[in-house]
Amino acid sequence: MNRDQAAWQAQSLLIGYPDGLAGRLPMLRCVAASLDPEVAAPMSRFLDHAEGTQAAELAADYVATFDHRKRCCLFLTYYAYGDTRKRGMALLAIKRKYAAAGLALSDEELPDHLAVMLEYAATAVPDNGAKMLTAHRAGLELLRLALRGCDSPWADVLDSISATLPPLRGDQRAAAARLAAEGPPEERVGLAAFAPPEYMPDSQVVLR
Repeated sequence: MNRDQAAWQAQSLLIGYPDGLAGRLPMLRCVAASLDPEVAAPMSRFLDHAEGTQAAELAADYVATFDHRKRCCLFLTYYAYGDTRKRGMALLAIKRKYAAAGLALSDEELPDHLAVMLEYAATAVPDNGAKMLTAHRAGLELLRLALRGCDSPWADVLDSISATLPPLRGDQRAAAARLAAEGPPEERVGLAAFAPPEYMPDSQVVLR
């Protein structure tokens, strides 16, 4: 496992629902200490926050941030495809990649959740993991900016993730700007076979 993969494994735990996180903090501190400063520093800031916050409070903040704010959506294909048939096909393609790499998901897990993508990136062939995350670079940037805009402590986790990836290219910046202005595509057709309704963000909410 290289440094990026070690970072992605740690970030997967930090961006997931924080039950049991307190018991992992010492291990995550050790991981952060082994990483490059630009990746480690924001990760350490979040670890400081998690260490100083009661577990119930951290969990409530997580739900308020990611379940109640559509602009802070953790399901990355939503940014590119919205509620369209293309998103359903993208979810299926990702799930097939996971299966080929030996990563099995439960029926309740969607493959485009950022924590799951990071877990895949941490365990797959390094180039494959990096390619998947980079393919969703615009969505990651929009999520990072949304979290920073609402002063969320999880913005530090996104800063740490971004530091493992190449800088935004011109087309990725343009895509992020377009998403911020217009929101994801809208089309409520063809997704039922791929995800239950509770996992489908409201396409009427425009990301800002």
